[in-house]
Amino acid sequence: QVQLVESGGGSVQAGGSLKLSCAASGYIFSRCGMGWYRQAPGKERELVSTISSDGTTNYADSVKGRFTISRDNVKNTLYLQMNSLKTEDTAVYYCAARLYLVGDCRPRYWGQGTQVTVSS
Repeated sequence: QVQLVESGGGSVQAGGSLKLSCAASGYIFSRCGMGWYRQAPGKERELVSTISSDGTTNYADSVKGRFTISRDNVKNTLYLQMNSLKTEDTAVYYCAARLYLVGDCRPRYWGQGTQVTVSS
């Protein structure tokens, strides 16, 4: 049984930093790896960043240069370091374990989410 538990969310002023963690259990890294997604009120869930099994990273244009995804294979933990936060980064952040489904890497298992609120 795959279980993903996020932590590290909170409230911060614009320009500040937060580091999210996602502890994974029951999941073996597929080549599709894992990712962070977010959903703001009234908006669809969107991809923030992914990291594949070979360490290749990918970022949404809106967070490039500000966010860094990483993982600790020993601790089975995924991280998202978020710097220079903006009010538009306010959302619930979810980590996801990705699998190759229907011809592409897609999120298959989700954590419960952690709220990030950035105030001006």
